[in-house]
Amino acid sequence: MTDTPKDLLRDKINLETSRINWLDLQTFFARGQVVRVSTKLDLVNVAYTLSLDDKNALDQWMKDGDVGEVDNQTAQQWFDQKKELWSVVVRPWVLVQDPGA
Repeated sequence: MTDTPKDLLRDKINLETSRINWLDLQTFFARGQVVRVSTKLDLVNVAYTLSLDDKNALDQWMKDGDVGEVDNQTAQQWFDQKKELWSVVVRPWVLVQDPGA
C-alpha cells in the first residue's frame, strides 16, 4: 500500500504536533501569527486543512468561532497560568489548542 502525498502531509503534521508553553509563543502572538483552535475540532485536521488552503472549511470554522485569533484576555490568562498548549506550525501560522478548554 502506497501513501499518497496527502497522507504523507497529514502524517508529517501529526508528527510535528507537540505541547508548548504559552510563554514560548509570545513573539508569534505579538506578530499576530497565533491561531486558536477550539477543542471541538481536531488540531491536526485543522492544520492539514490550512496547509491545503481549503478556504471554505476555514471560513466556516471561523464563522462558527472554532478557529480564530487569540484575544488579549485569553493570552493574558494563559500567560499568568503558564499554560501548556497543543501546538503545530503551518507557516506562517502557529496553531494552538487548549487541552483544558
